[in-house]
Amino acid sequence: MAVFTEVSPAQAGALVGALGLGTLASLQGIGAGIENTNYFVGTRDAQGHEQQWVLTLFERLGAEQLPFYLQLMQHLARRGLPVPEPRADGTGNLVHQVAGKPAALVNRLPGVHQLAPDLHHCAQLGAVLARMHLAVADFAPQQPNLRGPAWWQATAPLVLPHLDAGRQALLRDELAFQQRLADSAALAALPHGAVHADLFRDNVMFDGLPGHEKLTGCIDFYFAGTDSLAYDLAVCLNDWCLGGRDGLLDEARAEALVAAYQRVRPLQPAELRLLPALLRAAALRFWLSRLADWYLPRPASLLAPKDPQHFEHVLRERIAAPWHPTRD
Repeated sequence: MAVFTEVSPAQAGALVGALGLGTLASLQGIGAGIENTNYFVGTRDAQGHEQQWVLTLFERLGAEQLPFYLQLMQHLARRGLPVPEPRADGTGNLVHQVAGKPAALVNRLPGVHQLAPDLHHCAQLGAVLARMHLAVADFAPQQPNLRGPAWWQATAPLVLPHLDAGRQALLRDELAFQQRLADSAALAALPHGAVHADLFRDNVMFDGLPGHEKLTGCIDFYFAGTDSLAYDLAVCLNDWCLGGRDGLLDEARAEALVAAYQRVRPLQPAELRLLPALLRAAALRFWLSRLADWYLPRPASLLAPKDPQHFEHVLRERIAAPWHPTRD
């Protein structure tokens, strides 16, 4: 999240009124993240009741792409998952216009990010992720993962000139490995569906007393797409289960996350076999996106690109030490 497009109180208030939410009570830009413009929005109805929302203006995605993301959020929220539900207008449209950009307004969920998760947090995430994967079984819309192999191949030439010889070799070798995986019948045979594809610690919220927190929100679905469900799990493992040194997987947290996932949705043997390669794929995807943000930045009034070296270390570690969950 960031602020690329300034939104005035008058513009936000017009949307609030059009959606039947009363009047604008507050408007605050959100500085975290790197893709879209985001604001916290407070509203007040005629009885004085206040509600909190998140307004997103989409800087790269077109209006024609947005129904997939917003319908997915609506689908999951209505299945009882802790996911923000987009607010529709009187005709049922979920995509709106603010400051000349396509926009969405979703309810703001309670809680805070847990940036130092323990076994308890990882287990809760695993269970909720599995519930999400079961819930999309009857979600009909499909859209490719826009940060998948095609994007990797298109982006790599843009960042390669900025890298030293060692990093260039790593990137080229891993792209070749992942392209072979992407073209394989084994990957195509895995269970696929709509996945979040970016469910990092800063996209999940918890609420409650320390040690007894409950997962209350999974947010920011705007990298979602149709992909293998096990890839979504790999993305989470690479962020939630890192150990003390760069890239090292904390096996206790990883086992807790996967075990909780499997209690809800058991992984197929083929998913378990390919998980080490998918962990590499997830590391490559985020190394590449951070390289692009670092070397090819976009202007924003609130924006801090993340160091790409972090996911370089994760990728090197996943290559050097492939990880499989413990089998019973």
